[in-house]
Amino acid sequence: MTELLLASFLGTPVWFWLAFLGIVAALTAFDLGLLHKHDRAMGIAESLKLSACYIAIALAFGIWVWAEKGADSGMKYYTGFFIEKALSIDNIFVISLIFSFFAIPAKYQYRALLWGIVSVIALRGAMIAGGTALVEQAYWVLYVFAAFLIATGIKMFFSGDAKPDLANNFAIRWITRRWRVTPALHGQRFVVTVRDPATGRNVRAATPLLLALVVINLADLVFAVDSVPAIFAITTDPFIVYSSNIMAILGLRALYFALAAMIDRFHYLKYALAAVLVFIGSKIFVSDFVLAGAKFPPVASLAVTFALIGAGIGWSLWKTRPAPAQR
Repeated sequence: MTELLLASFLGTPVWFWLAFLGIVAALTAFDLGLLHKHDRAMGIAESLKLSACYIAIALAFGIWVWAEKGADSGMKYYTGFFIEKALSIDNIFVISLIFSFFAIPAKYQYRALLWGIVSVIALRGAMIAGGTALVEQAYWVLYVFAAFLIATGIKMFFSGDAKPDLANNFAIRWITRRWRVTPALHGQRFVVTVRDPATGRNVRAATPLLLALVVINLADLVFAVDSVPAIFAITTDPFIVYSSNIMAILGLRALYFALAAMIDRFHYLKYALAAVLVFIGSKIFVSDFVLAGAKFPPVASLAVTFALIGAGIGWSLWKTRPAPAQR
């Protein structure tokens, strides 16, 4: 048994993977089973406090990574964590639109987000495993990731503020044509039994809450196309890529309720995120073709990432601050 735990899996001991997955499972069970046994809306203050707890746990886990895998891995973990956290803020805007479109009350949103996170843990794992296999077989795939990040960053910088048209979304139209969906919610239930008016038989039908959950997961797949290559551009260590990604996402559901209430105040963050994507993508070309294969210093990478995101948040809050009261 000891030999199995000490065996290497994707470059990291099995016990390290099990410890990480145990933390994720414990946090999810504690969150759903104890903190939110009953459906209720979460206030901004509670949202911020719970989010701070998740961030503290993620930072503490980074210290463990630093101690067990070295300073280089620790810095890369923190860089990946902050990038994914910042990109998650942009995701919150779309999630808020999805809940509004399906008229999901706030008291049911948290549970839907939680089950969405559970799905994301599996989906991101599959994407990262696939990305790792590609990079191991052909290093040039990293150049494709880098070019994609640069192109995405440039597109994000010059894109407008148009909202997604969910009413004409292909995925929603495809699902509603093939699934029986109830017109109204049935509490926190995703699937219910209803009577078919044509045959009089009882049939299974999805609720709008399940439809919202499916669309959120589809949206996350789109977002992952940006975030996963961004972290691969920092490190190809599967454990660092996966753990930093999941640790950032775990706190998303807690942070959602605070940021959704003031999402308009982060208008300029997308420009900072665009700059981060361009920087991360460019870093691969700089390391291989300018620095002759030398690694870009992880400390410098983290510092630049943190400075860009901090500047974007700070500038957004400054430009959207309330006007002084008239005397």
